[in-house]
Amino acid sequence: MNKPVNLSATSASVTIGQRQLTIQEVLQIARGGHAVTLSTEPAFRQRIEQGANLLAGLLENNGSVYGVNTGYGDSCTVNIPPELVAELPLHLTRYHGCGLGAYLDDEATLAVLVCRLNSLARGYSAVRWPLLEQLTHLINHRILPQIPEEGSVGASGDLTPLSYVAAALVGEREVRYRGRLQPAADVLQSLQLSPIKLAPKEGLAIMNGTAVMTALACLAWQRAEYLSRLCCRLTAMASVALLGNRGHFNPRLFAAKPHAGQNQAAAWIFADLSDESNAVIRLQDRYSIRCAPHVIGITRDALGWMQRDIENELNSANDNPLIDPDTGELLHGGHFYGGHIAFAMDSLKNAVANLADLMDRQLALLVDSRYNHGLSQNLSGSQGERAAINHGFKAVQIGASAWTAEALKLTMPASVFSRSTECHNQDKVSMGTIAARDCLRVLTLTEQVASALIMATCQGIALRQQQQATPLTAEVAAFIKQCQSHSAFLDEDRPLEAELRHFCELIRNEHWELYSHE
Repeated sequence: MNKPVNLSATSASVTIGQRQLTIQEVLQIARGGHAVTLSTEPAFRQRIEQGANLLAGLLENNGSVYGVNTGYGDSCTVNIPPELVAELPLHLTRYHGCGLGAYLDDEATLAVLVCRLNSLARGYSAVRWPLLEQLTHLINHRILPQIPEEGSVGASGDLTPLSYVAAALVGEREVRYRGRLQPAADVLQSLQLSPIKLAPKEGLAIMNGTAVMTALACLAWQRAEYLSRLCCRLTAMASVALLGNRGHFNPRLFAAKPHAGQNQAAAWIFADLSDESNAVIRLQDRYSIRCAPHVIGITRDALGWMQRDIENELNSANDNPLIDPDTGELLHGGHFYGGHIAFAMDSLKNAVANLADLMDRQLALLVDSRYNHGLSQNLSGSQGERAAINHGFKAVQIGASAWTAEALKLTMPASVFSRSTECHNQDKVSMGTIAARDCLRVLTLTEQVASALIMATCQGIALRQQQQATPLTAEVAAFIKQCQSHSAFLDEDRPLEAELRHFCELIRNEHWELYSHE
């Protein structure tokens, strides 16, 4: 057998336990290859063990604990015979194995595992130390449960998708490991890891929480943060190509309307525009240029409170019931309700879709010879008689319009579409996971629009420079040079799909360092 590899000993790691985890740390694990380690503070382990011991004491004294010696949900009035209590957690994991749709990718799956581990490590869930260790093994060995995206209404948390995490811990269903889909039991055996046997509350503790929606929210937040920066750079480039008025972004102007994110966006755009250019065609540029800081600023400002709420959820105990390890009090409630994540994701997809609409409008100005101030129709780089058969960015603009329309269509809030489920026990639910999935789709579509605008603004500036000397700041010039290394000047029509997809990948990987001087 292969000996287990201790990833935490061979790479950078993030400590879980007795500290607040950040969105950035979740991403370091999910995207950056970091491992996790459980805190070695004696008080942390003592807190975990104390919670598990308190629960065991309640059961020994014939206490009634929801989901431990009662049925689940509407079946909470059904008492479980003592001899069957140990079997109940496994039944919970199995009957929730009914998810459908696409499967979460590796990045999202790792984020889910981290979010669930961190929540259980708060010490209120009455799980045993070996369960936390088993979750760290899944993360550090990259044993990734095959989690379907669809099937959660966001309360009682992400029950169905998280059942796939529970199944992997006990050696059931399939996992992705080293690029292959394999039975979980086989992978655990190959690493000399024993499947755990769930203690009475542990199935519920794993599944009855908000880890999936919170993980997706972490990923969405980071993508939106980067995309908002990119929109500033592309607005500056569109302004250069259109001979726009730098004064629209003057800090003195924005001091009169002091929304912090709006001022930040304006300052970035202003810094990207050279003060050497005197070629102003219009006193006031069209709104998609002039009002870009106002559009982007909404996202920038919203990211602050969204980070607060996402990280609060990330660092919360969100299953039910909870056991206070300090007092021994058993607390029944509804912390599995993902309303804060649902609202944040519904709001973020709205803000991001507005970025798509902004960039789509900027692209429409660039390709239209009635509005682009002397650039060629559709930004075609072809000249002479061949200009008649070349169409430049005509189809790209159509595609961007389609992607934008789909993004705008998805802005309907998911959180208002609560459905009564489970015999009207779950009669008001958050829809947080659906909201988060919608948000990620809107981000993908908006990144596609951004890819089109990257290529179009580079083409527009190149065409402008053929006409006249066009001063560029060092940052914008370096950005254009990097982009041109991935996509050559478009003189003769060619299929652009591969280049667009490549730019989408570069955006997802945050290829360009943007405004690090803030």
